[in-house]
Formats: sequence, structure tokens, C-alpha cells
Amino acid sequence: MFTLFSLVLAATAVAQTISPSVLHAKRSHLPAGWSRVRRHTPDAVLPLRFGLVQPNVGMSTLEELLNDVSHPESPNYGMHWTPARVADHFAPSDEAVDAVTAWLADSGLGKERLRVSRNKGWVMVNATVAETESLLHTEYHVYVHELSGKEHIASEAYNLPAHIVPHVEIIVPSIDFNAVVPKRSSPTSTHITLGQPGAGTVSPKLGAVVTNILDDLENCHNQTTPNCLRALYGLEYSPLAASRNSFGIVEYTPQAYLPSDLDLFATNFTSLFGQSLVGARPNIQSIDGGVVQTVSESFDFNGESNLDLQYAMNLVTGHQPVTLYQVGDLQMGASFNNLLDGLDASYCTFEGGDDATQDGIYPDRLPGGYLGNDCGIFKPAGVISTSYGYNEADLSPAYAARQCAEYAKLGLMGVTVLYSSGDNGVAGNGALCLTSNDKDSAQGQIFNPGFPSTCPFVTSVGATQVNPGASVTEPESACEQVIFSGGGFSNYFAMPSYQQGAVTEYLSANPPPYASTVYNSTGKSRAYPDVSANGANYVVAVNGQFGLVFGTSASAPVVGAILTMVNDARLAIGKRPIGFINPAIYSPAFKGAFHDITAGSNPGCGTKGFSTATGYDPVTGLGTLNFPVLVAEWLLLP
Repeated sequence: MFTLFSLVLAATAVAQTISPSVLHAKRSHLPAGWSRVRRHTPDAVLPLRFGLVQPNVGMSTLEELLNDVSHPESPNYGMHWTPARVADHFAPSDEAVDAVTAWLADSGLGKERLRVSRNKGWVMVNATVAETESLLHTEYHVYVHELSGKEHIASEAYNLPAHIVPHVEIIVPSIDFNAVVPKRSSPTSTHITLGQPGAGTVSPKLGAVVTNILDDLENCHNQTTPNCLRALYGLEYSPLAASRNSFGIVEYTPQAYLPSDLDLFATNFTSLFGQSLVGARPNIQSIDGGVVQTVSESFDFNGESNLDLQYAMNLVTGHQPVTLYQVGDLQMGASFNNLLDGLDASYCTFEGGDDATQDGIYPDRLPGGYLGNDCGIFKPAGVISTSYGYNEADLSPAYAARQCAEYAKLGLMGVTVLYSSGDNGVAGNGALCLTSNDKDSAQGQIFNPGFPSTCPFVTSVGATQVNPGASVTEPESACEQVIFSGGGFSNYFAMPSYQQGAVTEYLSANPPPYASTVYNSTGKSRAYPDVSANGANYVVAVNGQFGLVFGTSASAPVVGAILTMVNDARLAIGKRPIGFINPAIYSPAFKGAFHDITAGSNPGCGTKGFSTATGYDPVTGLGTLNFPVLVAEWLLLP
């Protein structure tokens, strides 16, 4: 017998099953180099994956959550989340899982064929092409890459029932071309080439060869050494809680340090109080087959890693171990998303997973490739410094937003994430600027901001210099030797609340003399960098000799070392790490904790760029770090 209630339930179920089909995704164009050659075989099997919508990832929501544990006036300051809490909070709802599985079962695929991933991010089923085409009201074709001959299966568009649309983020395979083509493009390409020479927006620049090391404070305007940095920023501190603390440096294969160069540097520069670091090595965490390769040796392959590790290890002293996150195998390479996958299991499938046009896709089926898929098996260090970057415009807004959300999740877990701001002022990679159609060009005249520095959930690090003939007791200026400090305003991300006072004050007192067609002049976008450190004339051992190195590549690990020592001081008295620092450093309590930089600019795109000013500026941020004041302020916080 049917009751009224059962009839209503049955009617509701039928209504959902037969809800109208609507377009969910359509490809606007076929990627260059690919041709459609034939309709796919009806009885071929597709490994269908439905990426479910994950809630609570809007930028405003993320900022609110992060401020709750990061703002010094919050009652929950320092109460960082566990990885399990992060994963649970950002997991798709049971409603999404139930709706998608019910629809697939009602469509004839059968519940026994369905699998749901452990983090509820994916519903998976093996279905024939015929079943899939009927399910999604589409057609699948075989495409061939003209140069490599690689085949790829995709559709032009697909549809979903209206009641399923709110629950599905992405379907694989469908319209996206996530086929990995084993081909390296130009040196300025961002396609899985972060570690390749010339890739990315940040790479150190080599100056003169050093034959006579001048390791005294009177010569810091000629040669920057660890003693110069300790004097500039007051870093006279020996770790007390090293076993509970951690500092991570990120490198992307084929970038690699040379052990002999670490020892050459350590022979000439002892750590604090004369401690020798000869024989000291970083603790290597190999992500997706990351390897410290020894096949290619030159400044292009060894300069970045040598620079980062020599100064990071020296400044935190031999008492504090340094972790090296070496990312990507030699065949595939890697990007920031591969690093993030390794640190947080909840990210591996987050909003559809990685993008093969930018990221390494593992297991790597190329000859000799890494056959694993490292997902959430590495513990994030308390401070993580990365001296690599992209142009914001080279990435889609969706790709950048997905990654930016992950930096917020790391901040919730108490991790401080640092990125170099770039070495070309207001220009991007290769000193290129944007044209009116958002393309990189030598003829471009539009400012070209860098990413991840424009993500509001990282701390972006610019570059300063000791002026020629000046001493370490005199104010630094923005770096204008060999490189210019990257800085400006995002075209993707809104201004976070922690910046509003400082950036609005800068724009009001120092209105940039450029039209709105030259940069994002709305006054409502994320400004960068946040802080700075010296980026000129670093004495670095590379391939058996010393040279002078320039770049925000040098600035980031120095800031990382200083913040690692702040963490040590807090841990030593039973307090938690500082985590995401931006809400704190922009707050009134930290106003005197930085050396204000008021000289210099960051030219590019045929302009003088932005100018430094009293207080915040989009050249050097809040200024350089004053360690004694910073550590005192952070020790006062809960």
C-alpha cells in the first residue's frame, strides 16, 4: 500500500532522475598542436572520475578562517588546525556524494561499480564510451598531437542533470587536455619547467667572480656575507628548541646543490660563534622522484640551490637542521602543485586535481620516470621558503585560485610560506610586459605581476641593497643593482583586509603616475611584496669558485632563516609557531619591527615602476626585518 508520504518521496526521486540536462562545460578551442582524428570506439572503457565540489573555499571565507588563528587580536591566535581538521573541513559534503552516486546508479551504472575516494573528493567508475556518451549527452573523440604522436581522448562539451550541477566540479576525462607531452618548450615556458634554466620569474643573476673575499662589515656594500646579514637585521641568536623546529627550502629538479660547494662556503664562512658547517647537509625529502642531480653542473643548474642552502644553513646555525624539499624527477619535472600534493593529502584531488599543462603528472610513464604519486606523505616545515615564481598572467585565474587556497590551508596548519617577489621590477619573466590581450611581449607596456606572490595567503619577499659606499648601519634602499625588486598589484586577487590600511595610505600619499590601462589602479587588489631583505652582491660558492649573486632568490631564504629563529624562541617557552604572519606584521603592534625603506624604485615596462615611501610600498613592502623587535613582539603574543 502506498501512503501519501511514500508517493511524495517517489515523485521527488523521479523528479531528480529526470531533471533537465544542462551544459556543464564546453571547450572554447582546440589546443595548439592537436588534431581530432576519429570517433572513439563505443566499447572502449574510460576510467571516469567525477571531482566533487568542495565547500568553504571562497577567498573571503578562507581569509576569515585564517585571520581567526593568525591575527594578533584574535582570541584564537596560534590555535592552528591539525591536517585532519583541514581535510575534513574542506571535504565535499555527504549530500554531494549521495546525489552523484544515486544519479550514476539510476543511470544504469550500478552501485557495485562505483568507488568513492577516501577524502570524498572523487566518485569513480569504469564505463564504456557508449555508456559515458549516453550519461553526459556528448561524443568522445581521439585526438593526436602532431609533433609527439601522442593520442588523447576527449569530448568537446558535456551535459549534466540540473540537480547534479551544483555537486560536480570537473569530470575526467572530458574537455580538458591533460595529456602529458614529453617535450620541452622555450626557456621562458611555464610548462612543467620550474627547475629548468631560465624558467619562472625568479632566478638568481651571477655577477663578477670573487677572488678576494672581504668578510668584514666595512665591505658589505661590495660583498654580502652572513656576517653582513646578521649585522643588518640583528640576527644574533643561537637555537634553543631546534628538535621541535623546522625550516624548509624548496628546489625543483634539475636544480641541485653541490656538496663540495657547501663545504667550500662553510670553509670560508663559519656560523654564529665560529661554528663550522663543513660536512653539514640538508635533510632531503624527495617529492615525486626529486633528485639532487650531478649530470648537469653550471651556475644555471647549481646557482639557485647553492645560494639558498648556503645562507639558510649558515644563518640558522648548525644546531637547526634544514629540510630540502627536492621536487620532481628528471623526466617530467614539477611545479608548485606537486610540492603541495606532497605536503597535504587533501590537496591532491582538491577542485579537480593538478593541471598537466602546468604540473608534473605522476606516476610518470616517460622512460625512467618516477612511478609513484606522492600525496600527503611529507610533513610541512614550520617555515617554507621558495625562490621560484611564475607570471600571474601565464596561469588561468582558476588555477591560481586553487593553489592560493592551498596556501591558506597551510597557514591554518601553522606554516609560514615565503615566495620571492621577482627580479624585474613591475615586469615579468625575461623583463617582458603584457599587451592589451594579456600576452607576454617585449613590446608590452602593461605591468606583469608575479604569482604566487600575488596570492594573499603567502608572504612575498622583495629585495634591498646596501648602497655603494654605505655601511650596514645606514639605511638600505630598494635593490637597483643587476635586478629590481618585483612588486605591484595583482590582476587576479582582491586586497586582503590586513593590507587595506597600509596600501590605501600609500596610494593616497603616493599616487602612481600611470593610467588604469598600465596597472590595476582600482586600489582594491592585492599588493606585493610584504617584506624585503638584501638581494645584492651575495658571495656564493658555485662550481668550485665564488661569485657575486643577485636576486630576490637570496632575499627569501634570509627572511625564512630569521622567521625560523622567531619560531625557535616561541617554541622554547612553550608557545606555538607564528604560522601565517601577514595579519600580524601589518597590525599596529608590529609597526616598529621593520627597517623602513624610503629610497629606490622598481622599474620595468618602459617606466620607473613604483616608488618606495614611508611605510608600506609595492617595492619593498613593510621594509626589512628587525629581528630583536620582531622576536620581542611575537613573544608577547599567546
